[in-house]
Amino acid sequence: MYLPRNLISHLYTSLLRTHHALAAPVLILVALDTDALCAARILTALLKRDYIPHKLQPIAGYADLARAGAELVRPMRTGEGGVGGVCVCLGVGGLVDLEEVLGLDGGGGGGGGGGGAGGGGGFGDVEVWVVDSRRPWNLDNVFRDHVAAQEGELAGSAEGVLVGRTVGVEQGRIKEGYKPGRGGIVVFDDGDIEEDLAKEKEAYCALEQMPEVGEEGDDSDVAETDAEDGGSQDEGSQTRKRKSWDREDEDTDEEDDGTRARRRRRSNSGSSIDTAPERPQRRGLVSLQTENAGSSDESRAGTPGSHSSSPPPVERQPSARTLRRRLLRLRRKHESVLHAYYALGTSYSEPVSSLVYSLASELGREDNDLLWLAIVGVSGTELYGRTLSGITANSSSTIEGSFMGWNGDRGELIRSILRDEVRRLNPTPLTDVARERELASTGGVIPTHARSPTDNSIRLSPEPRFLLIRHWSLYDSMLHSPYLSARLHIWSDAGQRRLHKLLAKMGVSLAQCRQSYTHMDMELKRGLRERLLRYAPRYGLDGLVPPTDAGKEGWGFVRSWGWKACLSATDVAVILGAILEISQISNSSHLLGLPTPSSSSTQDSTVPDPTADDAARADTATARFWLAYDALSPHASSSTLSSSHHGIPNSGLPLLLSHIPTAQALHRAILRTGTALVAKKQIRHLRAFRMGVVREGPDVALFTQPGALVKLALWVAEAVGVVGGERSGKRAGREALVLAGLDEGRGVYVVVGLGGGGAGGGREERGEKAKRREEREERREKRRKEKEGRREERREERRRRKSGDVDGVEGDEEDIETESEAGSSEALSKSGSSDSESDDESKSRSQKGPIRNRFGHAFQSVVAETGSRVRIDSFEHCVVEVRKEDLSGFLEALSMKAVVG
Repeated sequence: MYLPRNLISHLYTSLLRTHHALAAPVLILVALDTDALCAARILTALLKRDYIPHKLQPIAGYADLARAGAELVRPMRTGEGGVGGVCVCLGVGGLVDLEEVLGLDGGGGGGGGGGGAGGGGGFGDVEVWVVDSRRPWNLDNVFRDHVAAQEGELAGSAEGVLVGRTVGVEQGRIKEGYKPGRGGIVVFDDGDIEEDLAKEKEAYCALEQMPEVGEEGDDSDVAETDAEDGGSQDEGSQTRKRKSWDREDEDTDEEDDGTRARRRRRSNSGSSIDTAPERPQRRGLVSLQTENAGSSDESRAGTPGSHSSSPPPVERQPSARTLRRRLLRLRRKHESVLHAYYALGTSYSEPVSSLVYSLASELGREDNDLLWLAIVGVSGTELYGRTLSGITANSSSTIEGSFMGWNGDRGELIRSILRDEVRRLNPTPLTDVARERELASTGGVIPTHARSPTDNSIRLSPEPRFLLIRHWSLYDSMLHSPYLSARLHIWSDAGQRRLHKLLAKMGVSLAQCRQSYTHMDMELKRGLRERLLRYAPRYGLDGLVPPTDAGKEGWGFVRSWGWKACLSATDVAVILGAILEISQISNSSHLLGLPTPSSSSTQDSTVPDPTADDAARADTATARFWLAYDALSPHASSSTLSSSHHGIPNSGLPLLLSHIPTAQALHRAILRTGTALVAKKQIRHLRAFRMGVVREGPDVALFTQPGALVKLALWVAEAVGVVGGERSGKRAGREALVLAGLDEGRGVYVVVGLGGGGAGGGREERGEKAKRREEREERREKRRKEKEGRREERREERRRRKSGDVDGVEGDEEDIETESEAGSSEALSKSGSSDSESDDESKSRSQKGPIRNRFGHAFQSVVAETGSRVRIDSFEHCVVEVRKEDLSGFLEALSMKAVVG
């Protein structure tokens, strides 16, 4: 089932009404990323204000999700001693069938008699809320009415239909009359389901209601049925009735033998739908038609009729084989729609934090703390390259004058809403209005401090595409910026000289730009944006800072905590990402990579041994999650210290600031490793993608963690895309990339695949198309006026000839021929222009959807073909672990696959 966006608060308000002291705590399963972390902070703040107990559980992957289902979710069922409750999945499980993974299907739970929704199996009054930005959705989660389906299975209906329907649910869509509490899976729709999945919804619901017929049926039965239908016309009606009754008895006996389990379509990022369904068959269709055919024959044989007039022809009923073929054809048609949807590849929609903030806004609970968490979550989504094309380098930054940021128009729409929320919740004080006008007249200054000691407001700021500029020097911030380093070719000496020349033309000496940005000369900081806008385009850095002629479109977000700190949302997202990826829990004074204890398994298995090593890695990831969660605490003072962290603050802003060196160390490692890969030409070009391997160097241990490896891959993809674009003259960032990092301790490579598509559908692209369309219309209008003028001249000439010319008739004929030829040529020109226009439109329609990341499909296909020992456990299906010995064969087979589409 899915909850429409306009009813986003329906389930939460129902939870408020029905919650009581004996109710189970709300279980929240959270993915280990910045977006889900911020969404968890928003949701827990809402639950705390309403005094609803809750429990947070970080989830690292699908194995962790299945373990949480067995240990936390299933014990909540009424059939196992629980009282039911709510389980919220934030950034978890959108791509898989959660009923199966959590063990909530009819046979998933252990023990306990009774069955059913309230028995030992089934949901047992456990309701699962799914809020996820990953696509494609698993359609079982979206459109299936799980509780009604399980009740229909357990009732053993002879017709194979569901016993009852959940009140307030129509084709999976929840209406206002829906009353939660019976269990099931509810997906929170951000608008995509209602707008884009109408065809898939129709196909899914048709398959749910369709009687099942096996692909390979009993041909002898079908032949007998055809023989009965095509028998001689001399047989009496009693014989036909007897045959139909005998078939009804056979069908009844078959149905009494026991109904088969209801067929479910499973999908794991586009896995194929089962072609051998096991849902109970509906037998009534054939028998009823056979009976009707017999009765019509009986009535026709029983009435002698008149000999003078022949009886009207009776339409012959289709045979059982014909009906079966029609049913199979219709089923394949609907299944092909679902196959096409799952085969699109992975992509990302609205961030989870933004959707949960919409829930808070609908409830009237929005404030600055929740708004800031939503902004940080959206900024974190952009840092990890999560776009409508899946995980990929952001190609919108390559458009001249563009500063759209995340996800093209969709991202800009979300950001514009957040900017409106900032203005609404943070009005400028009257005492600062004049000062703000003065700053605006100078082109905008990047704020580095608060307005007053008590200022905790959020402000809009013309943030450049630099990294941690408030906590680094201007030189280091520019040097470690992926956008700037890729376009200046920082990995080479010539690229570093370009950076020095840019600074020199801006009037900033190396001595000044190497000191902390907060201590730079104020006049330089005031004029920094204006100088960047003037000189950056000379070096191909269009969009380095927001333009001045677009108002505050493209501006970033900055928050102050009095005199303590002033941080941008991107800075906070960078720091949180570093905590989640490489922070060392046991000793925070220095950085180490992800623990990689040696694997004790030497056997030749398909999947690496996940016992002690996986437990240690899961514990480390969980500890990092709680560290990042505490860093987002809105209420903490710097006097609160933790003895277990060697004097490092244990929560809030001080903890966040203490991990700025962690973020700086990570991006220094990214710059060093990326520079080595590009400068040494270690990025090779295979058939379908570019490929690089990180197997040596001082920072190799850092890139055994998927999040850090994704950031390195984004840096490399940006650099390689820009270089390729400069050589070919095409837009950068359009080629796929595979990057592998060696984990020597475990003997595996962590492999990540980045798609080559951009966000697609950008405002600039649509502006260019509209401009071309206007020019084409102007040319057509000009040609039409010229032809109209020539036609009018011919008419005047014909009128003059009619009045005085002797050869008027011949002239008229010539004029008619000329006019007809002109009309035909005009029609041809119109048709040609319309054809070209239609070709352009069809081409734009074919290119309407973004190119999506299909590495998840390709990885599964390669594993099935080659038998490589691969582990696919991450929620990012473009991230896998491959045994060290199998990498070469794995990449060779992968190069023959379609990795974008």
